[in-house]
Amino acid sequence: MPELSVAVFATDKDQRTLLQVMVDGTSVARTVCSHSTMPLAANDPGIHKTKALSPDVVLVDIAINDEVTALRTMQFLHQEMPEAAVFAVGPMTQPQLIVNSMRTGVREYIKRPTSTTDLLEAFVRLTATRRKAGRETTKKGKVFAVVNAKGGSGATTVAVNLALALQNAHHNTALVDLAPMGHCALHLNLRPNFTVTDAVTNLHRLDASLLESFMVRHDHGLQVLAGPAIPRMMEPSTSDFARLFDTMVGMFQYIVVDVSSRLDGAARLASSLAEKILLIAHADVASLWSAARVAQYLGENGSRERFGLVLNRYRKVGGFNEAETEAAIGAPVLWRIPNQYFAVSAAIDRGVPVMQQGNSEISRSIAGLAEHLTKDDLDVKRSAWSLFKTV
Repeated sequence: MPELSVAVFATDKDQRTLLQVMVDGTSVARTVCSHSTMPLAANDPGIHKTKALSPDVVLVDIAINDEVTALRTMQFLHQEMPEAAVFAVGPMTQPQLIVNSMRTGVREYIKRPTSTTDLLEAFVRLTATRRKAGRETTKKGKVFAVVNAKGGSGATTVAVNLALALQNAHHNTALVDLAPMGHCALHLNLRPNFTVTDAVTNLHRLDASLLESFMVRHDHGLQVLAGPAIPRMMEPSTSDFARLFDTMVGMFQYIVVDVSSRLDGAARLASSLAEKILLIAHADVASLWSAARVAQYLGENGSRERFGLVLNRYRKVGGFNEAETEAAIGAPVLWRIPNQYFAVSAAIDRGVPVMQQGNSEISRSIAGLAEHLTKDDLDVKRSAWSLFKTV
């Protein structure tokens, strides 16, 4: 007997019939209902019938030229039926549509036209994840993107130490190196057998187990998806990176992405998915000028409000006006990391990040940044309450 029950929503009759046939053809799932309308309100007859059947999967077809309605429907279904996994079937030629779909709560984005094999693989991934989690709802992790204002600003140093700080405080943290030539593994004295390139080139069969096999574990438990060891600018489609990150947010509570000085579609996608985009800069004219341009480029997809300026190697400079800087860049000064260049340089040479070297001024600063980024998370609040009963 098929393990999964599926509700299909598709306005096109032929597409709806085709999806039903392919769902039933997987042998692991069966169609329990189908609808020709896209529900947007609780009093819609289609939503009443669907909720009564409690399907495991709600499959929504994104009709050409009516993407907005499909997005609203997927968001509505995700809110009304949180126990069901929402799958979208849509074109792979519109990167922003894929990102917007994921933001509505979609668990799988499947190419259109699709096939029985595509659906089968998506159903198998869902079943495996539910079995692993004991059929509990998987909480989506948060992504923090770390970006250089200009080369040498310290994005990799901040990303590595921030990831370690999050791992030390909350566990279940991953570090992803998207730089054309990755240095994160070098900072951590790791020798990975695989890199992010291997993960991207195996997306057709990627699941949590395979992705974990591509990662390398640091002594402190941090999981690292290393960057390439030779200069290489990967050119996968934006949808490929979207699928990679969709897998990661289902596995980890926090994902730190070292975008470094990369400025392309992958950098934009990481920025679009990020809870916070940390723009690493110095308090000098050249760095801040570059920061404004980088923020403008990466913020074109509507992510400007999630930027935070991190002033690295910070020291008070006469005439430096933070308010004017924030206005010019369009992002607030989120954090200041003190100038301890020689300590950081020695840490990189030794492969022992400053977060592993005891209670220094810079390690306290980065730990404070990690605490600031997670202060509103429910799990963190619960932990704080249990530790400080009088708060």
